[in-house]
Amino acid sequence: MSTRLNQDPARLRRKRVEAGLTQKDLAQRVGVTKGHMSLVESGRRGASPDLLKRLAAVLDCAVADLMPPVLSLSGSAA
Repeated sequence: MSTRLNQDPARLRRKRVEAGLTQKDLAQRVGVTKGHMSLVESGRRGASPDLLKRLAAVLDCAVADLMPPVLSLSGSAA
């Protein structure tokens, strides 16, 4: 059984890199440990809605930018 993640790890990593932040920098700014940030970014742990809001604020993006793409009825990503 796979766990459904609130975040898209690849999108989160891309936004972090675009912001010029290390995992440690981002973790400190959102109030989690570097280890926790690593688990979230690798997809081994889901981000809570509150953490997603803090990440979006620090990364200057919308929460939706950190989430998996929505599939349309045709099955393709929107």
